[in-house]
Amino acid sequence: MADGPTAPAPASPPPQVVPWRTIFATVAVVVGTIGIFLLLRELSRIIAWLAVAGFFTVVLAPAVDGVQQRLRLRRALATSLVFFTGLFVVVGLLYLFIRPVVEQVSGFVDDLPDRVEEARDGRGPVGGLVKRFDLDRYLDENEDRIQDALREAGTPALGVARQVFNGLLAFVTILVLTFLMLLRGPEITAGILTLIPDRHRNRVRLVSADAAKAVSGYMIGNFLISIIAGLATYVFVLIVGLPSPEVLALWVAFADLIPMVGATLGAIPAVLVAFLQSTPVGIATLIFFIVYQQFENHVLQVTVMSRTVDVNPLMVLVSVLAGIELFGFLGALLAIPVAGVIQVVVRNLYDERRGQLKGEPTVGPEELPVSAVEEA
Repeated sequence: MADGPTAPAPASPPPQVVPWRTIFATVAVVVGTIGIFLLLRELSRIIAWLAVAGFFTVVLAPAVDGVQQRLRLRRALATSLVFFTGLFVVVGLLYLFIRPVVEQVSGFVDDLPDRVEEARDGRGPVGGLVKRFDLDRYLDENEDRIQDALREAGTPALGVARQVFNGLLAFVTILVLTFLMLLRGPEITAGILTLIPDRHRNRVRLVSADAAKAVSGYMIGNFLISIIAGLATYVFVLIVGLPSPEVLALWVAFADLIPMVGATLGAIPAVLVAFLQSTPVGIATLIFFIVYQQFENHVLQVTVMSRTVDVNPLMVLVSVLAGIELFGFLGALLAIPVAGVIQVVVRNLYDERRGQLKGEPTVGPEELPVSAVEEA
């Protein structure tokens, strides 16, 4: 059987030519993205300083606005009054904490030879431990190694001095940035709002006010709880007769600012000092901190934080870990307020999806209107 005429093969489509403009644009976008990433990495320290200064600006802005309105002062004068008052309080607390520590360390160094002799003879609070674990023989056998280690410990002094200088530079820079942001806060806010389209401007203003209330409310509440922790510790330490009650109380107050683990970190030095004094005092101190932490978690936190942001515990843990990894101790302090701001934004987006956007900022786990909270 003869085959029919063969159908002609379909013509292949002509190859698509990519315009040179598209190639150049793609390369430019990739190079620009890499350049921006490298630039942000080089400026990461400055960006971190700006973020920290912005946080402190949000915390102090309500106080500046209140002083400006109630005392009818100019913005510069109100900013200076609030800023330098807060700085004076912080420096005063640091002085009260550092001065006794320096005195105690100096006295310890002066008394160290006598302490060592007491320990070798089995006298004093450390003497019993020395005799029990035969530490005196270990010290005699490793005296040369210990001395070499002490000499080598002074080698990285230049690196420590450099870190101290960088820390002071960062501290001063953050202070200056915070002051300037507080001084020009209304102008900065108005300028940012002008960049936002009119249809979104009111919503951004409401969300920003809600986030600012959450941050300032949390910080004020956390500060009050830390003061209560320090005062309670000071009274207890005076009663049981532990040395340096001011230092121990201030350490507990400072450490209590750290979310989740701060109360435990604050209790460790006091408990160790108490056990060095005597076992009954140590047990009593341990019981005191356990009872107080339960009181703080179930009474103070509920009472003081009832009108501020209520953050999910899992979000608290994740934010604290991220804050410590990024900024260390300061990051731990800022973790929960940042998590609160994120929660406010997510809640607003959720309300928008449901078609139930609020006409007024709200605070607290019960989402109370700001006006109702301020009137109460």
